[in-house]
Amino acid sequence: MDNTDYSYYEANAADISLEDITSSEQNKQIFQQLRDGDLELDRITLGRGGQFYFTKICELLLIREGDDLGWLGYFIGRSVKLQGLEICHLNLPEYEGWEQQIHAFMDGLARNQSIRRICAIELGEYESTALLRALGNWSQLEELVYSRNNLGPNGCSELGTLLESGDWKLKTIYLFNDNISDEGAAALAGGLRSIGPSLKTFSLPENIIGNEGLLALVTALESCTGLEELDLSGNDFSSAAAGLGSLSDWLQRDQMDLKRLNLRSCGINDEGLQALAEGATNHCKNLDLSANPLMASGLRVLSTSLQSNSCRLENLHIGSINIGDDGAEILARGLVGNETLRFLQLRGERDDDIAITREGWSVFATALCDTSSVNNTYLSNHNIQELWHVRHEYDEDFDIHIDESVVLNVRLNKQHPEYVAKCKILMNHAHLDMSPLLQWELKFLPLAVGWFESAKPCMTLSIHERLPNPMRRVLEESEEAFQSRALTSVYEFVRGVPKKVLERRNELALVAAYDEKISRLREDAEERDRKITQLEEENERLRGIVKLARNVLDMEREIERE
Repeated sequence: MDNTDYSYYEANAADISLEDITSSEQNKQIFQQLRDGDLELDRITLGRGGQFYFTKICELLLIREGDDLGWLGYFIGRSVKLQGLEICHLNLPEYEGWEQQIHAFMDGLARNQSIRRICAIELGEYESTALLRALGNWSQLEELVYSRNNLGPNGCSELGTLLESGDWKLKTIYLFNDNISDEGAAALAGGLRSIGPSLKTFSLPENIIGNEGLLALVTALESCTGLEELDLSGNDFSSAAAGLGSLSDWLQRDQMDLKRLNLRSCGINDEGLQALAEGATNHCKNLDLSANPLMASGLRVLSTSLQSNSCRLENLHIGSINIGDDGAEILARGLVGNETLRFLQLRGERDDDIAITREGWSVFATALCDTSSVNNTYLSNHNIQELWHVRHEYDEDFDIHIDESVVLNVRLNKQHPEYVAKCKILMNHAHLDMSPLLQWELKFLPLAVGWFESAKPCMTLSIHERLPNPMRRVLEESEEAFQSRALTSVYEFVRGVPKKVLERRNELALVAAYDEKISRLREDAEERDRKITQLEEENERLRGIVKLARNVLDMEREIERE
């Protein structure tokens, strides 16, 4: 009986010696766990060598001479406990019977009905295609990860056909650096239409997709109404304004709510950003535009989008762009009035790729806390919690000449969002000018007193900083000094009210005088109308008398003639 026939493994499963089909004690234990349905074995990684990529804790099965792939595939196929499988570097040397080994492994693997996540990394061309075919019956599959497998157009066509069958209801598709071109993207697009709303994450990073491929993908994504993350980073969109515009239109037309859109290092220029910006900023929470060749006009588009009331961005990555002081000024303007953005990641791979000097950081300082007036301080940005990417806990203030007030206000926004506006006002305005509030007269007095009461916790707040001074007080003043500020402000308000009331009384007197004149004119008009009515009535009475007299004369003439 051919030992690549599945029936062979079925017939000999009870008697096979694990020592005869494994190369090591560790591999034997994994084979045994698979055979016995061990509840603790829910994911394994297998391969021949090289670098292994672990996303979760799992058992490592290193394939060596003496490990029977046919039996391994059989045990995996029978498992009802296994949830995840990672296959790394399974490109076997071409020895006699190696294709039969792969065939037997894939035949067994194809029968599994429990694995929900499959990850394939750097397989050979033959193994990569064979694996895709083996997955065709896996209706339970939720996550497909293919990395560095050189899919190319043929592999994409194979995968597109599997997707198009409608058997898969994948939640995640991740195809990293798989040599996917416009042709390959078009082949995948046909299958994407069949997945529908089950797809949550679609990632094609570090491929060679351009404008035509992007257009094809966007058309297919229209059926993926449940999509939450889209990663197209590392592709070539330098001449893809049409494709980026189509992406923006799709986001707006279908009212998408993406949690993350990654377009890092895609060669997107100002024209492309112009086409993309409205949809991306209004329908994404996390947008990565890092390492794209954006210039001033592109940054202006981004800044204007941030100021829009429709902006939904919470996290914006624009590191490795070298925006400089001019770019800093443009972006800082976009922060004023923005109420959604929490993280603006300016830092790239190196500390010096921002190119912002102290002058540029001072513009961000004004956006975070405009001290020109109390009202402008209140209207400053209190949402930004990070302006640079922190790589570790001692890296918060890397040496790029950041304005100290920027660091302070960013930390204040992050650590005390409930009190941040009050703290900034108290920190930067020793005297609170109450005159703008006098227009509400004494009706505003309880609110003014209440504001100071609600600001009392600012006295006890501290900001966490780096060593050696891990903590600092927000307000460096005593409680007595705070109470004195409150009483002084309230006193000035109360003192200013009588003057305001007097001015108001003079205004009311003038209005009353005009009202009296208008009333008299109205009375005169009514008297004139009354007299006209009387005259018209008298005129009508006289007409009646004249008419009666004429009738009497006519009757007398008739009598005389007779």
